[in-house]
Amino acid sequence: MDDLAGFLRTRRSRVDPAAVGIPSDGRRRVAGLRREEVAHLSGVSVDYYVRLEQGRATQPSEQVLDALARVLGLDETERGHLYRLARQRRRRAKAPGGRVRPELLRVLDLVPGTPALIMDHRLDVLAANRMAGLLYGRPTAGLNTARHLFLEEDERGLYADWETCTLDVVGHLRLAAGKFPDDPRLASLVGELAMGSERFRRLWARADVRARTHGRKAYRHPLVGLLELHQENFALPDGSGRELLVLSAAPGSPAEDGLRLLAGLDDSGGRDDHGARVAHSAHESRHGGGTS
Repeated sequence: MDDLAGFLRTRRSRVDPAAVGIPSDGRRRVAGLRREEVAHLSGVSVDYYVRLEQGRATQPSEQVLDALARVLGLDETERGHLYRLARQRRRRAKAPGGRVRPELLRVLDLVPGTPALIMDHRLDVLAANRMAGLLYGRPTAGLNTARHLFLEEDERGLYADWETCTLDVVGHLRLAAGKFPDDPRLASLVGELAMGSERFRRLWARADVRARTHGRKAYRHPLVGLLELHQENFALPDGSGRELLVLSAAPGSPAEDGLRLLAGLDDSGGRDDHGARVAHSAHESRHGGGTS
C-alpha cells in the first residue's frame, strides 16, 4: 500500500537542484534530482541507492536515512514516515481493533456544547456526542470522514475548506499506511476512494504525508450557516492510532452563536446518544479484540 521506494522517488522529484548546489544547464530531462545526484549528496553508492528505489535493498542504516532526509529536505513528519517505511520489514504493526472504553465515552459527554468525536487511523468515527451528529446532519455510527469527504461531499458541501481538507485527509491516510501497512480494511478504503474519486487518485500519487494536530476547521452547515471552528486532536496514549477530536468556537464569535443554534436543533434524525455509541463500539469489536 505504501513503500520506501515510491516515497523516495516522489521526494527526489521535488528537490530543486539549485537548492543543493547543482547548477542547471537547461537540459535536464527529469524533475528534481537524478538518482546519481541523490546518492552522491547522501554519501552512498549509486548502486545501493538504485536498489533502494527499486525495493531491493532492505534495512538501510540510521546514518543513511539521516543523510537521505537531509538531501531530500524532509520535514519532521516526512522524516518519521521515511523511518517507518524503512523499518516495515523488521516489524509490522498490527492494526488495532476492539471497543472504545466506557470511560472514553463518558469524556464525550463532558463536552455537550461542542462537537467531539473519537476516530481511528482509518478516519472511522468510533464514537461521537450529540453535537457531532448535528454538525454532520446524520448519525455518526458507521461514518468514515474520508469517504464522506471524497465520495459524498464536494467543494460546495459541508466542508467550507474542502480542498484543504482533502490534502489533510490524504496526508493522514498516507501516514496511517506507513504505520499499519498490513491493515486490509485500510487498503480496502484506499482502493474504494481511488476508484471513486479522481482527486483522491491524484493526491495519493503525490505520496504527501501530514500530521494534523490542531487548526482551523470551517463547516458550511445548511441550517446554521458558516461555522469557523478550532479543531484539537488528542492522540490516545495507547499507540492505537485513535484520537479524540474536539471542535470549539472562540468566545464571543459568530461560530459560538452558531453552535448554540445547532444545539437547539431537533436531532431526531441524527441522534447519537450513549446507546447508539455503545452499539457502534460493539460493532467495531467484531473486527478485532481488545480495548483502547
